[in-house]
Amino acid sequence: MPQTIIPAAYRPALDMYDTQSAIALIKRTFQAALSSVLSLKRVSAPLFVDPASGLNDDLNGVERPVSFDIPATGSQGQVVHSLAKWKRYALYRYGFFPGNGLYTDMNAIRRDEQLDNLHSIYVDQWDWEKVITADQRTIPYLRTTVEAIAEAISYTLAVVKAKYPVLAVNLDHDVTFVTAQQLCDMYPDADPKQREQLFVRQHHTVFIIGIGKPLSDGRPHDGRAPDYDDWDLNGDLLYYDSLLDCAMEISSMGIRVDPPALDRQLRMSGCESRAALPFHKMLLEGKLPLTVGGGIGQSRLCMLLLGKAHIGEVQSSLWDQTTVDACQAAGITLL
Repeated sequence: MPQTIIPAAYRPALDMYDTQSAIALIKRTFQAALSSVLSLKRVSAPLFVDPASGLNDDLNGVERPVSFDIPATGSQGQVVHSLAKWKRYALYRYGFFPGNGLYTDMNAIRRDEQLDNLHSIYVDQWDWEKVITADQRTIPYLRTTVEAIAEAISYTLAVVKAKYPVLAVNLDHDVTFVTAQQLCDMYPDADPKQREQLFVRQHHTVFIIGIGKPLSDGRPHDGRAPDYDDWDLNGDLLYYDSLLDCAMEISSMGIRVDPPALDRQLRMSGCESRAALPFHKMLLEGKLPLTVGGGIGQSRLCMLLLGKAHIGEVQSSLWDQTTVDACQAAGITLL
């Protein structure tokens, strides 16, 4: 059921014209900053893949990809959910080496998404991936990478506020790191989303480590496909959105599985059959590079930095009539 929250007395700081200019400024500034801090090269990426390749992201394992037939090839196409596995394969194909990586615009359709202020069926993000060495598959390296991304976000906010001083958005630069198990121990009577809200309200900029593996209560903090992130070396970057009084996930990322981690996680999740897919066979045979990577929501970041109440103010999508009516009544224009 769609749920739209309208903050009391909300009025956007920028009109629609300036909003479009500000979105363009954010995207130019942030991708340049991200490329600089992580040594990334821009590449082109697919909108759809062959489902038989094993390259599509299975997300939580229940979302239905948009599929279609391609008469000219006699095959099926599948709109990507994300490019988590494709990026690693691209680094292999393009000959990238340790210390360098790629980033790209990722556009996806997630038709089963529940709609609210932060969620849309249209997903746009910067997907990035970087080749690393075996000795960099550590929590300290993960933390350093997260801090570099947070630095790029803070820099982008400063640039946008210099251009549009009317914006009153403030973000905490320093990242507080916490594991999903620590959150479970701190808030044993809360569900995972409630734990995020409670912790992010207090610490404002937070990275939660360990998404996907079962915790002491027998459940994972959140679902994560078993065949790209190492569940011990991944996490989510969240910011406190004071307008909506909520934790906003800006990035899901992590150090990727090596062959032992992939084998272990496929067994844990009952997905052993994936080992026969082309991508997974290459990974298990040690042919693919070791990498770290993630996705950073473009519309989410624009929404956060511009102080918008609804993601539909910064992206064009389709909405249910209840959301349209609620936003119209509050004077919120959906693109």
